[in-house]
Amino acid sequence: MTLQLPPLTAIRVFEAAARHASFTKAAAELGMTQAAVSYQIKLLEERVGAPLFLRKPRQVALTEIGQRLAPSVSEAFNILSEAYAATRTGSRGTLSISTVLTFASNWLARHIGSFQMQYPEIAVRLDTSSQMVDFARQEVDIGIRSGDGNWPGLARHLLFRAEYTPMLTPRLADSIGGVKEPADLLKLRILDPGDIWWRRWFELANVASDSLDGRPDASMGSQAYEASAAMAGQGVAILTRAFFTTELAEGRLIQPFELTRYDGHGYYLVYPESRRNVPKIKAFREWILAELDCAES
Repeated sequence: MTLQLPPLTAIRVFEAAARHASFTKAAAELGMTQAAVSYQIKLLEERVGAPLFLRKPRQVALTEIGQRLAPSVSEAFNILSEAYAATRTGSRGTLSISTVLTFASNWLARHIGSFQMQYPEIAVRLDTSSQMVDFARQEVDIGIRSGDGNWPGLARHLLFRAEYTPMLTPRLADSIGGVKEPADLLKLRILDPGDIWWRRWFELANVASDSLDGRPDASMGSQAYEASAAMAGQGVAILTRAFFTTELAEGRLIQPFELTRYDGHGYYLVYPESRRNVPKIKAFREWILAELDCAES
């Protein structure tokens, strides 16, 4: 069946003009004259049978029909661009990963060497940020983020559940004769007592959460920093156990109670659905899921 498509040049011009909301900027990007851009838009409007832009002094704006068409056209060009890049580079190139600091320092940094040995042709670039990456605007291949997994348009794979529990050094626990019950933790300095995790964990442990009221509130902004403070004997931190298995195994931290809290959140590998089969993304996905399976077995 023959596809019913308008001229590709007209579609390309429409995408640029819609993105910039300007015929002039679209012309500059595409190396065309403004008159040529206007002509291509007119051709497309004739094919569609309706105006796609409202012409205003010194600017243009999409009509209702143009607004419906623009997202699909942008997505189609993105898919085409990604497919072309994949055929040119295969599994080679740079893999850009956006992740939170704690995952980067306490899991990925300890394991990424095996990925690079398996795929020496792929260079890895890490960007640590607490902000969720915007794949439409940022040049990032993969994100590792925490949440409930509800991100429309993204493929997502649960890496592990965000179960949290208090941790401290053996020496700090010994300083009060040992931590025998959850309420004993209140005899010590609580790191970041304003963290909602503390109140939820104490509620689960049947300890009144208002016992945290009035304590100096100092947030460090990352579990990695709070764990460092805890290992320095500065207080008790509430942490995701999966990040600190090495510290627990070596005795630098202890988990005084088996009780953990889980609020339905986890750490996920995410990327746009349209990029599922890009070789370098596929390679990293298969590697990290296999690596986690080995760690759990």
